[in-house]
Amino acid sequence: MDAQRKNKDFNPYNCPVTHCLNLIGGKWKILIIYAISKGCNRFGKLQKTLSLISKQMLVNQLRELEDDQIIERKIFAEMPPRVEYSISLYGQSLMPVIAVIQQWGLEDMATKSKE
Repeated sequence: MDAQRKNKDFNPYNCPVTHCLNLIGGKWKILIIYAISKGCNRFGKLQKTLSLISKQMLVNQLRELEDDQIIERKIFAEMPPRVEYSISLYGQSLMPVIAVIQQWGLEDMATKSKE
């Protein structure tokens, strides 16, 4: 699986920002983490919430987030089988970072709309 991830270990200057972006960067990961944190914890619900993401991209991003231990996947032995995602304890440590990004975005959007 990691063979498809071109940037996961790319950090030639051992930069902490690059390290963070290697884990959660890209178009979808922060949105997926945020959606799961707000109770959008099933695949179908995530797909409806993030309607522009393809099914394959969502599968890939969820796998990468799980591989990086940011989210956890729980399989329920029911018929039909059910899978739910949750933010891991490690992933919870990203929530304040995402909150700061969200606040900055709100302020910047408000500033831009006044221009």
